[in-house]
Amino acid sequence: MRTLNDIIPPSRRKEAESSGQIIAGTRSPRFPYATLSTIVLVIVASIGALFYFSSAKVEVTPNTVSAAVQGSFTASKDSGDLPFKIITAQKIASQGIKGSGTREVSSSASGIITIYNTRSSAQRLITNTRFATTAGLIFRIHSAVTIPGGSAAKPGSITAKVYADQAGSTYNVAQTSFTIPGFAGTPQASAVYARSSSAMTGGASGNVPIVDTTIEAQTEKALAAALAQDLAASIQTQVPSGYTLLAGAATTTFQELIPESSLTTGMVDIKEQGTMTAIIFPNAALAKAVAASITVLGYQGEPLTFASTSNLVLTPKSALPDSNVPSFSFVLSGTVSLVYTVDPVRIAAAVSGKTRSAAEVALTNYPEVKRAFIILRPFWRQTFPQDPASITVVVGPGTY
Repeated sequence: MRTLNDIIPPSRRKEAESSGQIIAGTRSPRFPYATLSTIVLVIVASIGALFYFSSAKVEVTPNTVSAAVQGSFTASKDSGDLPFKIITAQKIASQGIKGSGTREVSSSASGIITIYNTRSSAQRLITNTRFATTAGLIFRIHSAVTIPGGSAAKPGSITAKVYADQAGSTYNVAQTSFTIPGFAGTPQASAVYARSSSAMTGGASGNVPIVDTTIEAQTEKALAAALAQDLAASIQTQVPSGYTLLAGAATTTFQELIPESSLTTGMVDIKEQGTMTAIIFPNAALAKAVAASITVLGYQGEPLTFASTSNLVLTPKSALPDSNVPSFSFVLSGTVSLVYTVDPVRIAAAVSGKTRSAAEVALTNYPEVKRAFIILRPFWRQTFPQDPASITVVVGPGTY
């Protein structure tokens, strides 16, 4: 309980305060340690975050050039500065039309096989050498061939046309493998063999249906047109990653197959076989060859590739080669767009240990760099690390 003595009149309170007396119920102000500590922690954390998230980065936009091309080139099969590969697509299309009788036929099936040789020395095969399917059907070559030497890992190979030993549709076999009966019991028996990449066709015997020649010709023309589109789409799926198929680098052949009786009474199936063969090149090798042919470019052998080849046309100097031809000469014409390949390791080494301004100057000497944006953090940092591994290089749009 408070008493009258506890109550200090205002006049006496002022006197007590001026004389230094402490009045009951009042406190002296305290130093704001908590606030100061919080501020210090925020500053330390901010500085730590700046160092933790520090970075040295170069964002590069590759240099792209477009130029007119008109020149002759020679490529070598699977080797050299400008190698080429051969790819093939084959399809059969059919359509049923009304028949008009039958006729007697006797024809032998035929097709293309690839003969492989895993021995180090070349192997010659004489005319009429036999090739046997797994079912024992015999096919023969009508011309002598020599298969280059190779190894088990990379056999020598050559393509050849084979013909069935007998007439009849029995020999219209699907894709299969072949052995050479004449090599039985010799080391060549397992070292020299063959495979077909498509069916044997054309074998028939006995009575086959016939149709009106005009209607047959019209049907075959329509089938060939449809096959051409299907083959073009199919060949594109066979182009490996990193390779280019140019306009003009493919050829298509068509073969009329013997009509067959349809499952529908009175109808005949007209069949057309189409084969497309194309020459493809590694992107980088072809791009370098094209760049070297453009004198105004001043090309010095830097790695590059194609940004676009849609306006570049290949014209063979002779027929497109088969697998027996070691080289291929052609003319390229049109316009091409090339993009330089940026090597992040090379760029990081170029700027390591340099100041921002020195790095900018250094990068102007690299033809593959169109633009470079330098990022150094914290903001007061003006020099790249000495270790290139500590520098991040990001290649921007335009990389292929």
